[in-house]
Amino acid sequence: MSDRLDTVFAALADPTRRRILSMLLEDDMAVSDVAEPFEMSLAAISKHLAILTRAGLISQDRHGRVKWCKLEPDALREASVWMQGFGQFEPVNLDAFERFLAQELPEGPDRG
Repeated sequence: MSDRLDTVFAALADPTRRRILSMLLEDDMAVSDVAEPFEMSLAAISKHLAILTRAGLISQDRHGRVKWCKLEPDALREASVWMQGFGQFEPVNLDAFERFLAQELPEGPDRG
């Protein structure tokens, strides 16, 4: 379990990846739609998506020629359970997590 948690927390450490998770809270998205608001190459976004996929935070499925990304909250639940062991954290509430991400990320078209 420790390696899995290390992977999840390493994935969450990057602000771009946290922003991607926030976007996927709204709905599943095509990779091209995930990449659109960022000022980086599609290849760079694909690397971030691969890290999130390896951590189990998202899944990617191909539908025809389009690759779709979907939030997978189970990895967050495992991290939440681990944090509960310290007695000061509650289980991950995805609505609260979305509010946290919204506070962490400044608004505007140039964020990312």
